[in-house]
Amino acid sequence: MTPKKFFIILLIVFFAVLLITAIYVVSVVSYGLPSIDQLENPKQNFATQIFSADGELLDHFYIERRVSLPFDSIPPDFINALIAVEDRKFMEHWGVHATRIFKAAIKNTLAFRTKEGASTITMQLARNLYFTPENSLKRKIREAFTAIQIEKRYTKNEILEMYINTVAFGRGAYGIQVASRVYFNKSPHELTTSECAFLVGLLKAPERYNGIVNYERAITRRNLVLSLMRDEKFLSDDEYVKSAEEPLNLAMGKDKRFWTAELAPHFVEMIRQKLSKENSIQGYDLYRDGLVVYTTLDSRIQRYAKEAVEEHLTKYQQIFNRSWSWGGHKTLLNDLINKAIRNRPDYIAANESKKSEIANSLKNNRRFIDSVKNSATTLQCGVVVLDPITGAILGMVGASSKFMKEHADAKYSLNHVTQIRRQPGSSFKPFVYASSLGMGMNPQSVIECGPYTYTNPETKEVWEPRGTGHCEPGETTTLYQALAASINTVSARLITQVTNPEQVVNLAHRMGIESDLYPLPALSLGGAGEVSPLEMASAFSTFANQGIHVKPYFLTKVEDHFGNVVQQRGKTRDATDVLDKRISNQMTYMMEAVVNYGTGSKIRQYFKNVAAAGKTGTTNDFADAWFVGFTPQLVCAIWVGFDDQRVTFTEGYGYASNAAAPIFGILMNKIYNDPKLPYKQKEFSYTRDSTDLAAPVNIQITPSPENFDAERQPEGPPQDTGTKVNKPKIIFPMLPKQKDSLKINKQMIH
Repeated sequence: MTPKKFFIILLIVFFAVLLITAIYVVSVVSYGLPSIDQLENPKQNFATQIFSADGELLDHFYIERRVSLPFDSIPPDFINALIAVEDRKFMEHWGVHATRIFKAAIKNTLAFRTKEGASTITMQLARNLYFTPENSLKRKIREAFTAIQIEKRYTKNEILEMYINTVAFGRGAYGIQVASRVYFNKSPHELTTSECAFLVGLLKAPERYNGIVNYERAITRRNLVLSLMRDEKFLSDDEYVKSAEEPLNLAMGKDKRFWTAELAPHFVEMIRQKLSKENSIQGYDLYRDGLVVYTTLDSRIQRYAKEAVEEHLTKYQQIFNRSWSWGGHKTLLNDLINKAIRNRPDYIAANESKKSEIANSLKNNRRFIDSVKNSATTLQCGVVVLDPITGAILGMVGASSKFMKEHADAKYSLNHVTQIRRQPGSSFKPFVYASSLGMGMNPQSVIECGPYTYTNPETKEVWEPRGTGHCEPGETTTLYQALAASINTVSARLITQVTNPEQVVNLAHRMGIESDLYPLPALSLGGAGEVSPLEMASAFSTFANQGIHVKPYFLTKVEDHFGNVVQQRGKTRDATDVLDKRISNQMTYMMEAVVNYGTGSKIRQYFKNVAAAGKTGTTNDFADAWFVGFTPQLVCAIWVGFDDQRVTFTEGYGYASNAAAPIFGILMNKIYNDPKLPYKQKEFSYTRDSTDLAAPVNIQITPSPENFDAERQPEGPPQDTGTKVNKPKIIFPMLPKQKDSLKINKQMIH
């Protein structure tokens, strides 16, 4: 064979191999490459962020801890360090650095192993977005072609932004926004040059260079990054020396508060549950799509609410612990132990014989029994603060601080603002009084307050509510005095003689109570229905808003990852004109007396010089303590009790005046003394000298050794569910003599 023929054959073979290689490359590349849509809309797992109304980050919902940061907010030192270490020719190449690939291939061939990588920043971005980390020729070819396509569609700054927001820094951190929090507990703009170099140094091997296992190794790696920055003229010699001498002050887990809803856990969980069901965000993944959620919560009010709860209940828990004894509650304890056993995962998963073994073992386990006792006797509470004009929820404490500290998964526990229903006790009386005012009465109307017996005209059942406020038979008082002293017999007379249970139920529902209420006379004492603290706050906001009820809300706006509005609350309030303005003013006037002179007067030990109104409520056997009240600008509902209603306060300290009302006073004192908060109005807007609000006779609070519960419900209200009570025509006679003052037992002031 002649040399010419050999050369021709060799040339043919070469081009054939080249063609086959090209076909192979095209087939490999064309199969598995991202589509144009995927290139233009890369899928990244970004955490959803939840913000308070005043701009504080409350929590995240996420699969990966990654939060997007715009290019302009990325520290220049970080970008310079990244380019110096990962891709010095980044600003010059078109996605693939041919010279670098050639050099890396030679070095790796001579070393018989992969010693040097040739991936550009754009190729690494392609891998992060579209490919698995497998080390194969096929993947590298696809990366290179994808990098070229990325360079065609995005600017260099956009490529850097995407890369810096997607790359993994270890410790579960993706992107610089999260990494700066995880490692330094800082925002990115607060990072020093040294800290930027450290973070870039992590990218090669996060677990090796994170500084936790080997601090010196992390310092060495950081200094190498700094030296490369100096070589690329990003740092002067002096800047290099200064940064290299800077110690690493690693956060070591201090970023926890950035990622967990420590400030408002139950509020955030309420947001999560709401958004999970929202049709408006269908098509978005709450845990991957980087939504930004704006809420009504005020972080300052929320902190004050948590502080008020902790300050009061820490002391109150100690009082309860000293008075409670399990000696007389053995049946209750056995029930609680059995319930706790049945709820254990190991017990649920076991077969019958194993269940018996587990139960017997736990019943003899002192540590387990003590934990059951502790859980059952832990004071719980629900506190919610509303803006009565807008309906915005400004603060929400869904459980006691003791419970939150003792349970790792407490944020998913029962929300005692929205998820409990309890009898409201005397805190329900304002609805009875408001209904009566609608029948023509006013705060000075005189009514008998002595013992009262009501006989159902149809069933002939007899109801004798206790709680006369020390009124003797035939003695009278005014509505103003009766509400301040929480006299049960007056409320009973009002619901059976002036208004009727059906009208009271209807009014309460229109004012914001959504739970079922039973139209029985016992409703006058809060004993014929159960409500939540949020419902009570919502209803009382009608009084505070001069008769207009605005439905509470907590979401204002949801944006997608790019800032487009997904959902937004309209400017129109969900408002209903429920009460005549005159009636709401009269009720406010009377409930001011509750706070200033009556059962809620303990509030004035903590909160002075600002008008406040409200009503206490204590239920049977001191199981539940309520205070629902308002100032000229805020409404607040407070419930204090126990998760198991068989655990109750045992003495007079269970009165709402002691157990719940002080939280209102402590909280409002903090809010109104904060000059940065916009709450400056100190008086209600009604005119005090109007005829309807003329001051009645003075209330005289007289100390007495007797222990009388003015708010306690009757032990056995008639079970005449559904019985309609006809309102008889009532005429208030001129009674012989009205006392100049109403004596009230001091121990009754609760």
